[in-house]
Amino acid sequence: MEYLVQFRVDVPAGTSDAEIERRRDAEAAAAADLAAQGHIARIWAVPGTSPIMGLYRADDRPQLDALLRGLPLYDWMRITVTPLGPHPNDPARAAAPGPAGGRLPGPRLTLVYRLEAALDAPLDLGEVAAGHRRIVALTGGTFAGPDIRGILLPGASADWQIALADGTALGDIRYTLRTDAGDLLYVRSRSVRHGSAEVLARLGRGEDVDPSEYVFRAATEIETAARGLDWLNKGVFVTVGGRRSAEVVYETYLAG
Repeated sequence: MEYLVQFRVDVPAGTSDAEIERRRDAEAAAAADLAAQGHIARIWAVPGTSPIMGLYRADDRPQLDALLRGLPLYDWMRITVTPLGPHPNDPARAAAPGPAGGRLPGPRLTLVYRLEAALDAPLDLGEVAAGHRRIVALTGGTFAGPDIRGILLPGASADWQIALADGTALGDIRYTLRTDAGDLLYVRSRSVRHGSAEVLARLGRGEDVDPSEYVFRAATEIETAARGLDWLNKGVFVTVGGRRSAEVVYETYLAG
């Protein structure tokens, strides 16, 4: 369902500028996460007035209420929620029909975990038929998400990487995770990392580059024998990556 949500933020008297800035930064990060998960479609400011309008998506009102309660500015907010329903003149309803005569549902992304992993020095095999082969071991790290968290196991984790002539990196990333409950996850991602020649050169020198300056995406599969996590075996996952000087970050999402 879709909801029109109106916010008014009333900052309590005496609140320090530092606290206001901290909360606003946290609010921006929370909004970005909700947008990535498909819960926020649009946010508008009303010129000349204080209200903020947002188009939210949730399965039902209880889920929406839970999402709103998780916002860092929630206890400073006055919130008005208006449920939205379909209208026959909605241009979106004129989209091409699916095979059953109706519009197919759009995919939504839900964060499964964020992994931060340390990297060993690359093992450079040199030029092979497919390109320049490098093997980069993942030597340790931690991951956390809404439902699972744990550690990366060294010795069973690496990126078997091919670098193309234009600097594009094709990754065959395979790693093993152990949850806090002791369950093992085998993860395999086929990745592509590309960008401008200048940005790729900076990455090649080991510099910290803002992930917004390049594209690092992967199609991911997860295997586990844990019965309680069988949904991972059946999921379709997309991973967003970010490279730092001595580590890599993977955020993996379930497409639903």
